[in-house]
Amino acid sequence: MRYWRVLASFVLAMVLLLFPLSAEAASSSSITRSAGDEVQGKDFSGQNLVEAEFTNVDLENANFSNADLRGGVFNGIVLEGVNLHGVDFSNGIAYLARFKNADLSDAVLTDAMMLRSIFDNVNVTGADFTNAVLDGTEVKKLCAKASGVNSKTGVDTRESLGCK
Repeated sequence: MRYWRVLASFVLAMVLLLFPLSAEAASSSSITRSAGDEVQGKDFSGQNLVEAEFTNVDLENANFSNADLRGGVFNGIVLEGVNLHGVDFSNGIAYLARFKNADLSDAVLTDAMMLRSIFDNVNVTGADFTNAVLDGTEVKKLCAKASGVNSKTGVDTRESLGCK
């Protein structure tokens, strides 16, 4: 079962790399594009940010707690000190993102594509990573601290990461 999940994730990653989404999808009005310091430390808590895109912005110390970020995108940014407690980031993409001193506790990250993202000193207590795609070295780092059960999905964090 684990073999097929890894194989399916690899095929999905290759399809996304070889056939990127059209520019038409990126022009949607639901996408948030911001620049500069205007989002640093901003409070997005509890907001509906479905399919929002954050690229090349400073989100240091921003608060996304309990926000709906389903299908959202964090591309090439540092998420230092960011509060993502209870966020729903299912089907999201975090590519080349650096989660540093971030709070991912009780977050739902199911089916998220998080390749080439780095997790340094993050709190993943109760986070649900079911079917999320992460680099193997990052999974090992997360497994070292993983504990708890997600309050929304009832899934054990260590089990969702495939920790041994």
